[in-house]
Amino acid sequence: MEELARESISLLASASAKPALDADGPRLGSMGAIFIMLKSALGAGLLNFPWAFERAGGIRSAVTVELVSLVFLISGLIILGYSSSISGQCTYQAVVKQLCGTAIGQLCEVVFVFNLFMISVAFLVIVDDQLEKLCGSLYELVSGLPDSEMPYHWYTDQRFVLCLLCIFLILPLSIPKEISIQKYISVLGTLAATYLTIAIIIKYHTRPPLLVHIAPLYTNGISSWASMFSVIPTICFGFQCHEASIAIFSSMENQRLSHWVFISVVSMIFCLIIYSLTGVYGYLTFGKEVKADILMSYIGGDILMLIARLLFGVSIITIYPIILLLGRSVVQDPLLSWGRKRDGVVTVKLESRSRYGLTVLWIAVTLLIAVFVPDISKVISVIGGISAFFIFIFPGLCLIFAMQSEPVSCRTRVVLTVWGVVTLICGAFIFGQSTTTAIMQILGKI
Repeated sequence: MEELARESISLLASASAKPALDADGPRLGSMGAIFIMLKSALGAGLLNFPWAFERAGGIRSAVTVELVSLVFLISGLIILGYSSSISGQCTYQAVVKQLCGTAIGQLCEVVFVFNLFMISVAFLVIVDDQLEKLCGSLYELVSGLPDSEMPYHWYTDQRFVLCLLCIFLILPLSIPKEISIQKYISVLGTLAATYLTIAIIIKYHTRPPLLVHIAPLYTNGISSWASMFSVIPTICFGFQCHEASIAIFSSMENQRLSHWVFISVVSMIFCLIIYSLTGVYGYLTFGKEVKADILMSYIGGDILMLIARLLFGVSIITIYPIILLLGRSVVQDPLLSWGRKRDGVVTVKLESRSRYGLTVLWIAVTLLIAVFVPDISKVISVIGGISAFFIFIFPGLCLIFAMQSEPVSCRTRVVLTVWGVVTLICGAFIFGQSTTTAIMQILGKI
């Protein structure tokens, strides 16, 4: 597991690097690739799935949306692996730029940074939610009174504690060029996701009979269709591992496309099982009363869920610096290129100043947004819309452009081009619909 963790951190760091991966370096086997794919996909989105099941109108509707989305999710991964193999590039941005041109490649870089930025916001919102519940639990244990009677003090406010965590823990972890400590704790994401799913199932089967909620399997009518479309961003955010997929593919020992199809299918099916079990049992436990963050639906003194909060909180705090590193490197590259053109060389002073400044700015802005937009469902709606670029739009564009030059039969070229257009149109629709709805919700228009 330690070796797999080390490989995963190496891949995450390489996602922002310009040079190709060293062909003589350690290569990933099947299990290593699947492990990293799972670790990339199983994350903060898991907390939102029971709420998404309620919004979709029931279990059948939500599972139907999942299964239809899964076709496009797997298709996107296969297209990206194929695009990487024919372009010879090992990062998402480089593949898009090589196949689709400089303009679309630059758009990809901008969207890539913005997506990582919003994921950072979502992580801090989740940590803030868990801190609120943990503070209430500690008050109950110390005073014996319910957390609703806890007096307010500025130093016990979870937002103040979140600021302290950002200053004294996240900032020191994010400043270095490489975050080597991650190789020891990178498995926490998958562990936390699996533990949370098991805990939710246990809580459902051990709940008191008086707390049984009658949750419908599905609802009928036009409104249910609108509700089904509204949860697609949540599903996209949950299953999103496409940004890291090209780095994973280019580091695999066996880079045959058929093998990559196997890796993609197995990873997505396992994610489907974890997400579906969490969504189904969380929804059945709370029904329409389920909250956007499933952990916030449980009482503060529950030991089983207290452990889940701690696991998720620690894993997110340790993953945040990696997300920052990837986003910072994309923004820092133009600054360093400017310094190279001006002075002929990138000085240590310029590199360190830009790294420190971008790190502090990234943390400060994401913290401010997380404090003033505390509803994780709104943040995930924005991220889910942006995810459409990486799952639908850019893979569709890559396939369309690739079919213009690849030596394939006329029938294959037509079929794959049509599929690329369909994927592109679906992605544009999802991005437009989900982003518009999310912005209107944030602005309080609906």
